[in-house]
Order: sequence, then C-alpha cells, then structure tokens
Amino acid sequence: MRSTAMLPADLPASLPADVAPAENVQVTLGDVMLWGVLPYVVIAVLVLGSIWRYRYDQFGWTTRSSQLYEARILRIASPLFHFGILAVIAGHFIGLVIPQAWTKDVGISEGLYHAMALGIGLIAGIGTMVGVVLLIYRRRTTGPVFMATTRNDKLMYIVLVAALFAGLATTLISVFDPNITDYRETVSPWFRSIFIFQPDIAAMTAASLSFKIHTLWGLALFAIWPFTRLVHAFTAPLQYIFRPYIVYRSRGKRKTPGAVPPRRGWAPVGTPDRDRRGVPPQ
Repeated sequence: MRSTAMLPADLPASLPADVAPAENVQVTLGDVMLWGVLPYVVIAVLVLGSIWRYRYDQFGWTTRSSQLYEARILRIASPLFHFGILAVIAGHFIGLVIPQAWTKDVGISEGLYHAMALGIGLIAGIGTMVGVVLLIYRRRTTGPVFMATTRNDKLMYIVLVAALFAGLATTLISVFDPNITDYRETVSPWFRSIFIFQPDIAAMTAASLSFKIHTLWGLALFAIWPFTRLVHAFTAPLQYIFRPYIVYRSRGKRKTPGAVPPRRGWAPVGTPDRDRRGVPPQ
C-alpha cells in the first residue's frame, strides 16, 4: 500500500509544475480506510453480490420493464438516460484510465483536453440527468408503475441521482474554482493504482472535496448495484449485434425438389369414424 505523508496537510493554492499534489499531504487513518480499504470492499461486494444474484435470483435478473403501463414518456426518457450514461462511462474511462502523459504524446494539450471534457461531459451529464428525472416523474405519476416500485428501486434512484448530481457539480466547480486540484493528478492515479493493489492514498487525499464526494457516491452506487435492477447492465443483449440473419422461406408457387406442397389451412381433413360410416368429409 503506497502513500506519501508530508507536512503541511493543507494544499497551497498553486504548486510548482514539477510538484505533484500528493507530495504535500498528510495521510490519516481515515484516509487509509476511505481510499485504501473501502474500494476493495466495494469491489468484493460488486463481484460476489453479482455472482450470488446470478446463481440464486436469475428470475429477478431483469429491469422489470413497465413499458406495458406507459410508453409515451418512456420513449423519450429511456434513450436519453441510456445513451447519456454510456457517454458518461466513456468519459470517465478516458479521464481515469488513460494517463495524462498519453494524451500529451498524441498532441492533445491540457487546455484542449479539459475544454473537450467540459463540453462533452456537460452534454452527457445533463442528458442523463434529464432522462433519469423523467423516469422518476413517470414512475411517480403513473399509477401502475408507481405500484410496482419497490423500496429497492427508490434507494437505487436516490443513490444514482446523487452520484450524477455530484458529478455535474464537480464539473461546474472545476470551471469556476481556479484553486481546485486537477483530477488527472489525483483521482486518476489513485483509481489506476487500485487495480495493481498499490492504492495511492496520498493522491486521493490531495483531491478536492467535490471529487471526494463524487467518488464516495460512485462507490455507494457500485455497492448496491448487484442488488438492484441496474444489474441487468451486465447481461446486455450484445449477441443480437452478431447473430446471423434469420432466413424466411417463401410459400409461393415455386416448387423445390422434395418440398411438400402447401395446403390451405382451412381444408377439411375428415375423421376415420366418419369415413367408416360412409359420410364424406365436409
């Protein structure tokens, strides 16, 4: 477990270009529990909970679709939410997984990167938020849909909206607050270090408060993921994209060798007992 502890604990408003924010923080026991232990607890709950759900609750592994009850709002809200959340996931992947040096090597400056992240991130985040708000409105105002809503669903919506709201707020704060730390120097190194089992606790400790709040809501969302309808994302029907074409055979007049001639579906066939009595089939 790697961490750097130096005084003072409070970060200055600006640091020299060659000094990483993590080099000027003091790591406490609370930081170790939050950024060194909690992520692995959440990963264990996510993996083991999904396995348990698949083995013992396959009939519940579903979105519990309510399209039959109401479709007008759903036709707008569902694409907004799903396409928006896919864009949000793609943005998080680029920002957290791809190191800062890689984007510089391909000619993308920090200013251009943040401008692109801000523009695309705001569009994706607002679209996702509008979609989930419409879904909640539909669920609350449509009687049959509301009656099918469980406490599990309500908890899921609360955590999901909180994580989305925290992400949008963090994006806006990073624009208007010049003293906020760059997440690519704090949150991103910490995120990557988790998967090599050397959590960079100091890097996450140096992150701004808004990033920490957003991260905690994200961890909470992944912790409840296996036990909510969100689990259906792990079994998205991607095989439909690669399935072969369905061949339909014509029942036209053209005959092929060995083919059975078509019969009219309403043609009488008769029964043996009627035939024995000499009554012709009708």
